[in-house]
This record gives sequence, C-alpha cells and structure tokens, in this order.
Amino acid sequence: MGAPHDVVIIGAGFGGVGMAITLKRAGVDDVVVLERAETLGGTWRDNTYPGAACDVPSHLYSFSFAPKTDWSRRFPPQREILGYLEDCAREHGVLPHIRFGADVRGARFDEHAAVWRVDTSVGEIAARVLVSACGQLNRPVVPEIEGSAQFRGATFHSARWDHDVDLRGKRVAVIGTGASAVQIVPSLAGRVAHLDLYQRTPPYVIGKPDRAYRLWERTVLGAFPGVHTLSRAKTYAQYESRAVGFVVNPKLMGFMRRRFLRRLAEQVPDVELRRRLVPDYPMGCKRVLISDDYYPALTRPDVDLVTDPIARVTEHGVVTADGTERPADVIVHATGFAATDFLAPMRIEGRDGRELGAEWRNGAQAHLGITVAGFPNLFLLYGPYTNLGHNSIIYMLESQFRYVSACVRAMRRHGLASIEVRPRVQERFVRAMRRRLSGSVWEAGCASWYQSADGTVVSNWPGFTFAYRRATRRPDPRHFRVRRAA
Repeated sequence: MGAPHDVVIIGAGFGGVGMAITLKRAGVDDVVVLERAETLGGTWRDNTYPGAACDVPSHLYSFSFAPKTDWSRRFPPQREILGYLEDCAREHGVLPHIRFGADVRGARFDEHAAVWRVDTSVGEIAARVLVSACGQLNRPVVPEIEGSAQFRGATFHSARWDHDVDLRGKRVAVIGTGASAVQIVPSLAGRVAHLDLYQRTPPYVIGKPDRAYRLWERTVLGAFPGVHTLSRAKTYAQYESRAVGFVVNPKLMGFMRRRFLRRLAEQVPDVELRRRLVPDYPMGCKRVLISDDYYPALTRPDVDLVTDPIARVTEHGVVTADGTERPADVIVHATGFAATDFLAPMRIEGRDGRELGAEWRNGAQAHLGITVAGFPNLFLLYGPYTNLGHNSIIYMLESQFRYVSACVRAMRRHGLASIEVRPRVQERFVRAMRRRLSGSVWEAGCASWYQSADGTVVSNWPGFTFAYRRATRRPDPRHFRVRRAA
C-alpha cells in the first residue's frame, strides 16, 4: 500500500480538479485524485445529451484563478466547458496526480495511525486527509415502471446518452421535465419523427439571454484583463441579487411569476396547452429553468405534452393511466439524480466505527457543508447546505477550496495528526440552517431534489454566497478537536 499520501481527493470534476490546483498552489504536492472513469470532467463528462449547456454565464462558471476570455457564447455548451476543465488540469499540472479507473468503494479511518484507508478497485490507498469531490449530481435516477424490461427499443438516462442510437425517423418518449429535458426537447424536435414529453410537474422556464460573443469582444476581453474581471463582477452581482427572493422575502417571487405568465402566453398561444404548463407551486420552490426554445418546441405538431401519469411500459410504447398507449422506439429518462445521498454508495467509516450512511439516515449534516463530527480529517466539497438556486456553484466551491487548504496547511504547520469538528459546533450550524430554510421559498410546499426522503431541505445554502465566503474565510481553531502527531 505504501506510505500515506498527504491528501487523497475522490472525483475529478470541477471540485476535484479545483481542489488539487488550490492545494498545489499552497505548496501541498503529495495529492492524489481518484477518478472511477477513464477521463476527467464529472457531470460535464457524463452529460453529453443533445443541447447540453450551462445555465450560468461562462464568465462566472469558471475558476477565478483560471479566467477564460475566449468563450464562444455567454452560456457555453457542454463540450466547451469540459475542454476548459481539461485545460485547467493540464496547465496547472494536475493530470499526473489523477489515477483514472480507480473506483472508490469505501474508506475507513484508522484511529491508531490517524489515516484513511481508502478501498478502491485498484487496491487500498492511505491518506492523511480525505476529500470527497463527488458532487450532488452523479448518480442518475431511473424510476421503476412496470413493464420496462419488456420494452424492445433503446432506453437510457439523459446522463448516459447512447450516441450509437440513431434517432432520425424514430418516435421518442422523454420522461421528465427538469433541466436536462428543457434542453433535450428543443434539440430533438424536428429531428425525430415524433416526440412525446411525459410531464409529472411543470417547471418554471424563464428566458435565456444567450448569444455568441463577437470577435471584437473576445479580443478586448483577452487584451484587457480588467474588462473580464468587471464582466464577472457584474454578472455575479446580477445573480446574487436573486437571493433576496429565494431566502429573504419569497413574496418577491410573485413579481417574477407574473413575468413568467406573460412570457408563457406569448410563446404558447394554445390556451389548453398553456394551462398544463403553469406550475401550481410558488416560483423558486423547485429549480427555475432557462430556455428560449422549450415552449416553442412544445407547440410543434410533431411534439405532444402528456400529463396523464405513466401506468406501464409495453414492448412498443408507453401506457398512461387513462389506458392510452403511445408508440415509442426510444425512451429517454430525464429523471434527475439521487442528489441528497451525497457520498453513497461508498461506505465511509469514521471514529469509533461510525458509518456515515447511518449517521445521515435522517438527513445529511455537516458543518459549513464541509466537515462532519466523528469523521476526522474528512472534508466534503459541494456537501449539504451548499447548493444554490441563484448563483454559480463554482463560487461556493472556491470558498471550500480555501477552507480545506487552510485546514491542511494548519495540520502541517502545527504537527497535527487529526482534526475533527466538534459535535456542538455542527449541531449549532445545522439548527441555524434549518431555521433559515424554514422561511425560504424552497420550503413553500413542493417536492424537489433539494429535499431528503422526509421532505427536509438539506442541499441548499439559505443566504447570500458572499456570506458563505465570509463564513469559510478561515477555519476557527475553536471549532475543532485536535490530536497532535506522536
């Protein structure tokens, strides 16, 4: 197994690559990144469905320490984002630190040695510090539908798109109306023979101010770094202001809803179709989506919106509760992810034999979404209470990078074998999150992927991102139990 590494990171997406870069810049060179796939990229490697793109502007959906001035569009497509992350890993020397094809099955904290024993598909690896950068959107959910095994056509999840299936001339059933479906449907409409979109709950879809950057704009951005910094700051301020409606005064979302209804009426003239597209829950309770071509696609004669519940799947199609069978050659599940399971299905054992899944059976908990009582030297990126509904997750990740890096450097500087957040500190933080979330739009009476099985919101940060940056500016030594190295 060899000597323990200073830091082992699980996952080579934005979180893992950014964490490795930050540690290297801080002088921590003994870093290993474990990636189960054969390439890096995380969600931007996995989601290659037609129309896949970001819903955060490019100047904000990128690392502050690695600005890119030649994005092709304001909202970049999947391939360009993946290329950016690959460039970051290569230019900052992270690629040699990544072990591809290393699937992490679990990890156990060895209290005597104060190291994590990480069980992987390529053998056991020891780490003084373990960082999970698995993200929240990495485990696709495919609903159990009666008869699915009988279906003779192709079927796959949007995050596992089968590009070998030729969709031309096919009848396609898309199940789900989340962020992926809003991009998939317009991309397939007009290319396939017919498309049936199965909707359980209509989303709020607002306009997408997207456009290609002109050559002169890219030239100016590249020549004058201050212009890029100003563009990033302006975009950040615009998106940050939306937190007022999400967590400060949800009643303000009523204004946004009225704008949504006016735009929907403009794009969908048919009264009956429009009625089925109006959500019956407060705006913002579920993820608000952006698209300029989703609603126009639904008005096409070769696209049908199906709102009757799915009863079963047959050999040749989908049957709804009213008994209607609609033929299908391909079924696409745009049905989201197991977002609140966090580190599952890995088995993580901490101090005194504690198992993280059991500790979190009533909902995930972590101080600042990063550290967990009972699990020394374990840090989470994009953990509970760190997701956003209004701004760029990259900003939150960078806050976490700094916090984790400071903890690692403090351990080295003071000769600490382990640090562990105090239970009381974690409990106080979780109580504060629950109190603040109770007044947010996310707890306004709808079911969403932000919630755990019992309906508790455990994913989202109930405040401004700059407040999170301030809270994670530096680790407070009083928050931790420490054990010095022998």
